[in-house]
Amino acid sequence: MTIRVGIGGWTFEPWRGTFYPQGLPHARELEHASRHVTTIEVNGTFYRTQTPKTFASWAEQAPDDFVFALKAPRYATNRRVLAEAGESITRFVDSGLAELGDKLGPINWQFPPTKAFDPEDFGAFLALLPATAGGVALRHAVEVRHASFCTAAFVALARAHKVAIVFADDDDYPAIADVTADFIYARLQRAKEEEPNGYSAAALKDWHKQAAAWEAGGVPADLPAYGDAPAAKGKRKRDVFVYMINGAKVRAPAAAQALLALLALLA
Repeated sequence: MTIRVGIGGWTFEPWRGTFYPQGLPHARELEHASRHVTTIEVNGTFYRTQTPKTFASWAEQAPDDFVFALKAPRYATNRRVLAEAGESITRFVDSGLAELGDKLGPINWQFPPTKAFDPEDFGAFLALLPATAGGVALRHAVEVRHASFCTAAFVALARAHKVAIVFADDDDYPAIADVTADFIYARLQRAKEEEPNGYSAAALKDWHKQAAAWEAGGVPADLPAYGDAPAAKGKRKRDVFVYMINGAKVRAPAAAQALLALLALLA
């Protein structure tokens, strides 16, 4: 399985009775969610440091071949000088990520909308990102939300460090679809509550088409890109991570499951 579709977190009261069965204990929500989507982006790691015991518990509750993406801590990305983030990065990486083992997916380093592109400082930050944690390989993605990043220089910098650029389909922030790593990280944020599945059938088919193109090693032609095309060395399949985030959050699980059904990844 190389295309995964999921949601942000697993604790959200409006999902009780819609996504979660009535009466399901809160302690079993992760167990349930991880069997109905194939990945979850954890937001809690953005706000506070977790423990090895917590990561191990998440891994134990999720089935084999499930993957957690982690939002990196805001203390590393919400700062004036990114080159000084080394201590925060190390603290996060050493907090127990390796306890997830094969269930550790990409790390999303999300930057505030006020953070503009400074090539030297941003490059210094990317150079701080480690390749492993406790013997487990790490995959890094950066979610930038300032228009100054819509440039070939940023794309080239991310590609040089083999870091993915998060493609965020959002009304407020720029979307950058350049492929800069061997995986794709997409956050879809336009779900509508009036749509039972968050998105229309036509929109879901479009995202199915995009995900399949990414997974096959292609580059969708109708998404905004700013750098040179990746070097052509024959098409190589990629892992693709798609998250239904925000928008009408109450519809996120239905949207994820509908896309998974199109991709034939759920029985």
